[in-house]
Amino acid sequence: MRVGAPIPTQAVSALLGSGERLNRGLGGGVLPGQGRHLCCPLWQKSGELVAVKVFNTASYMRPREVQVREFEVLRKLNHQNIVKLFAVEETGGSRQKVLVMEYCSSGSLLSVLESPENAFGLPEDEFLVVLRCVVAGMNHLRENGIVHRDIKPGNIMRLLGEEGQSIYKLTDFGAARELDDDEKFISVYGTEEYLHPDMYERAVLRKPQQKAFGVAVDLWSIGVTLYHAATGSLPFVPFGGPRRNKEIMYRITTEKPAGAIAGTQRRENGPLEWSYSLPITCRLSSGLQSQLVPILANILEVEQAKCWGFDQFFAETSDILQRVIVHVFSLSEAVLHHVYIHGHNTIAIFLEAVYEQTNVAPQHQEYLFEGHLCVLEPNLSAQHIAHTTASSPLTLFSMASETPKGLAFRDPALDIPKFVPKVDLQADYNTAKGVLGAGYQALRLAQALLAGQELMLRGLHWFVEILQATCRRTLEVTRMALLFLSSSLGTDSNGAGTPEIQELKRATELRSQLRTLAGVLSRCSHNITETQMSLSSLSSELVKNRDQVHEDRSTQKIQCCLDKMYLIYKQFKKSRVRPGLGYNEEQIHKLDKVNFSHLAKRLLQVFQEECVQKYQTSLVTHGKHMRVVHETRNHLRLVGCSVAACNTEAQGAQESLSKLLDRLSQQLLQDRAKGAQASPPPTAPYPSPALKDLVLHMQELYEEMKLLAFDLQDNNRIIEGNCWVYKKRICLTLMLTPLSVQSEAEAQRHVDL
Repeated sequence: MRVGAPIPTQAVSALLGSGERLNRGLGGGVLPGQGRHLCCPLWQKSGELVAVKVFNTASYMRPREVQVREFEVLRKLNHQNIVKLFAVEETGGSRQKVLVMEYCSSGSLLSVLESPENAFGLPEDEFLVVLRCVVAGMNHLRENGIVHRDIKPGNIMRLLGEEGQSIYKLTDFGAARELDDDEKFISVYGTEEYLHPDMYERAVLRKPQQKAFGVAVDLWSIGVTLYHAATGSLPFVPFGGPRRNKEIMYRITTEKPAGAIAGTQRRENGPLEWSYSLPITCRLSSGLQSQLVPILANILEVEQAKCWGFDQFFAETSDILQRVIVHVFSLSEAVLHHVYIHGHNTIAIFLEAVYEQTNVAPQHQEYLFEGHLCVLEPNLSAQHIAHTTASSPLTLFSMASETPKGLAFRDPALDIPKFVPKVDLQADYNTAKGVLGAGYQALRLAQALLAGQELMLRGLHWFVEILQATCRRTLEVTRMALLFLSSSLGTDSNGAGTPEIQELKRATELRSQLRTLAGVLSRCSHNITETQMSLSSLSSELVKNRDQVHEDRSTQKIQCCLDKMYLIYKQFKKSRVRPGLGYNEEQIHKLDKVNFSHLAKRLLQVFQEECVQKYQTSLVTHGKHMRVVHETRNHLRLVGCSVAACNTEAQGAQESLSKLLDRLSQQLLQDRAKGAQASPPPTAPYPSPALKDLVLHMQELYEEMKLLAFDLQDNNRIIEGNCWVYKKRICLTLMLTPLSVQSEAEAQRHVDL
C-alpha cells in the first residue's frame, strides 16, 4: 500500500472485524487498543510495515472537533520520540477516519515491564534510555504547546534501532490538546493508576468538583510511569489493588507527605506506609537513585503550587542525562558504585561524589586501575579519568580500615508466591509469573555476588603486588646501604702507637655510629624479607581463590532451572485465555505446577547454598585479608621510615667525618711544610712512622671518598623513587675510616660492584 493512497475496502473491513480475523487476514499480531481503537500492522507495497489505527463505534460518536483533534495534534508534531503519522484515510462508504502510523515492532514499555525478567524494574542502562526518550518527546510536546493527558507505559512504544538499541516513542494522542503553561482545562481523560489525584477524584470517585487542571497533570503521570519503570510496580498500592480499593487509592495520593515517592497499605484497613526511597529490589544503582528520587518527589506532588513545572523537570532530568558514569569498586566496602558526574567537573568534585557514596574522605582515597596506581590530580578535569565499566572499574583503596559490608539485597524467596491447590488458570499464570520474576532476580543477584567476589580478589591481588614491589625497592636500597657500610667497617684498624689526637677520637666515634646504623639496617632487611614471604603466601591464596570463582557454575545451574520454568510459564500463559481444560490437559497442568514448584525450590537452594553462603564466607575472608594488607602497609611505612632515617643519619656522619679528615689532612700538611723550612738536625717530623702512614692513607681515602659519594648519588635516587608515600629526599653517602691496603682493595671491589 502506498502512503497517502486510499486503504482497500477489504483491508478496512478486516480491520473493523474481530481480532481473530485480523490475525488471519493481515499476517500480523493485533495490538489491542485501550477501549477506543485497535491498531494492527499492515504491509505497504514498498515492503515497509505500518500500523493502522481504527476507532470503535463509541469513538466516532464523539463531537467532530474531538475526533479531529488527534489528527491535528499528530500533524503538528515531528520528532524521533513521537510515533509518526503517515496519513489519515477514510473507509469506503462509511467515510470513517483511520490513521496510518509508524509501526513499532517491539511492543510498548508496558509489555517490556510485564516480562518476568523485568518484574523488579528495568536495568539501569535501559531505564536511562526510557528517561532520555520520554524527556525528549515531552519536551517536543511542550515546545508545541501540547498536553498529552494519558501518559503511561502502554502509550510509550518501543522499537529497535539499526544498531539494536531501544528507541521509545510517545503515542495515542486521542486525549491530547493544545494547552499553554498558564492555561487550564476541565475535561477528564487518562488511566486510573496514572491519573493526577484531582482528576482521579472526579473521574473515578465521581465526586462533583469544579477544579481546573493544567499541564502539571502530565508531570504526575510521568512520575508514576518512571517509578513503574524503575521498580516494576506502581508507587501507590492500596490493599487489594488500585482498581478494587479506590477510596484508599485516593487517600494515599492525597495524604502523601512531602518528599514521599510511594505509599502502600499491606493489610485491609491497615495503616498507610510511606517510602522516601526506591525499594531495595530496584535494579538502579544508588548513584542514579540519589539523582532520580528528588525528581520523583517533586513531580509526584498533589498541590500544584508545590509541584515542579516542566522547565525545572527538563532541567533536572537533562542534568542526569548529560552526566557520565564512573564505575568505582570500593575494596573496603566490597561494593560497586556508579558515580554520576559531568565531564567538565574537576576531579575534586568526583572525589567528593565518591565520598558521598562510600564515606571515604578524599584524602583517604587511593585508586588502582587495571593493576596500576592511578593518581587523580584534584585540579584536573574529570575527563582525564579512565573509561570504566562494571567489569573494569576504578578500584578504591581506603587508608582507613573497616569491615566490608558487601552487596545489600533482599532474599528472592520472600517474593515468591505459592500456587493455590485447585486448578485456576488465571491464578496459576499469575503465580508462575511471580515465581519466575523472583527467579530472574535470584539469577541477577547470583551474577552480582560472583562478580563482587572477582572484583574483591582481583583488586586485593593488585594491591598486594604493589606492596611486593615496594618491598623489593626498599630491600634493594637497604642492602645497598649495608654493602657500603660493611665496606667501611670491614677492617678494624689498630690504634696502637697512634698518638692521642682529638680528631682521631671523633673519627672513632663516627665509625661506631655507622656500625650501629648497619645493625638497624640489617634488622630492617630481615623484616622486609619476612614481609615479602607473607605477601607471597597471600598472593598465592588470592590466585587460588580467583580460580575457584572462575570455575563456579552456580549461575549456570540457576539459568538451567529458569529455562525449564519459562517453558512451563509459556504454557500457562496460553492456557489462561482458554475457557477450560480437558481431563488429560488438566492432569498435565497439575503435573506442570508440581514440576514448576520443584524447579523453583531447586533454584533457591542453589542460590542460598552455592551463592549466598560462598559470598558471605568470601566477605569474612576479604575482611581478614584487608586487615593484613593494612597492617603490612603500615609496617612497610615504618620500615621505610627507619631506612630513610638511617640513611639521613649516615649522610650526616659521612659529612662530619669528611670535614674532620679534611681538617686533619690540612693540619698535617701545614706542619710538614713548616718542618721542611726549618733546618734542624734530621729528626723524624712525626712522633712515629705509624702516624705518617696514617696521614698518607687519609689523603688517598679522601680522594676515594669523593668518587664514592658520586656513586652513592644513584642510591639516593633509588630511595627517592621508592618512598612514594613519604616523598622525602634521602641522601646516602658513607665515609670510610682508615683502612689497611687489603681493606682498601676490598672496598674498591665493592664500589666497582
